[in-house]
Amino acid sequence: MDFITSIILGIVEGLTEFIPVSSTGHMILTAKVLGYDDQTPIMKTFEVVIQLGAILAIAIVYWNRILNLLGWSRSEPLTRKVPRRRLNLMHIFLGIAPALLVAFFARDFIKSLFHAQTVLFALVAGGSFMIFAEWYNKHKVQVTAHDMDDLTYKQAFLIGIYQIISVLWPGFSRSGSTISGGMLSGVSYKASADFSFIIAIPIMCAASGYELLDSYRYFTLDTIGVFLAGFIVSFVVAYFVVLAFMKLIQKIRLTHFAIYRFGLAAVFWLFIMH
Repeated sequence: MDFITSIILGIVEGLTEFIPVSSTGHMILTAKVLGYDDQTPIMKTFEVVIQLGAILAIAIVYWNRILNLLGWSRSEPLTRKVPRRRLNLMHIFLGIAPALLVAFFARDFIKSLFHAQTVLFALVAGGSFMIFAEWYNKHKVQVTAHDMDDLTYKQAFLIGIYQIISVLWPGFSRSGSTISGGMLSGVSYKASADFSFIIAIPIMCAASGYELLDSYRYFTLDTIGVFLAGFIVSFVVAYFVVLAFMKLIQKIRLTHFAIYRFGLAAVFWLFIMH
């Protein structure tokens, strides 16, 4: 792999990891377009590295909130609107525990699902699920959590349950399942997105750390340069994508992402399945 490929993949990862469009589908499609084998051990290791770049970006965006959760900072003043800090580590635990348990006990089964046809169906199913969640949130459920501090333990746990879908179905989109799950559980679009991003940090760190236990030997003098380039590019792009997404969240609905996913599925079918 050369530096150009590393930079392109870093851009793709940064653009797609935290918005509900399926980073897995984009990485497979990019591999096809660039003509490389994305199943080699080195490429799998590289994908973990650029995911870590994206994780670092989200950690920096939510740095003050993370410090608050850990009790190391009180930089965000309390207001009348939010009279007390309700979001705590128990919410995070409930939001990640179901997916971590499933990933641990079904890891071999999950690996067997990583193929193009599964991802193609996930693009369509995930898009349909997002459209339904947005409609349900607007017409059928009372929104009781308008920001993360309004989240109940039950809502955090339900979001964690919905996250299992993306664990068991590659290409479904982790952010798509968690944001949609939150909206189905009476959480606002923005609060669902915020919580989805927060719980992405421990989930993705755990997944990446586990993968690196088997692939650290691929960090050599020949690969470290391209790995570092991809990491930096992924970090920078993901940082600005998350900031832009949260600023535009009232204008970009889940349905817009769903329509994009349907278009991507058509391209995926033309390029990958044929």
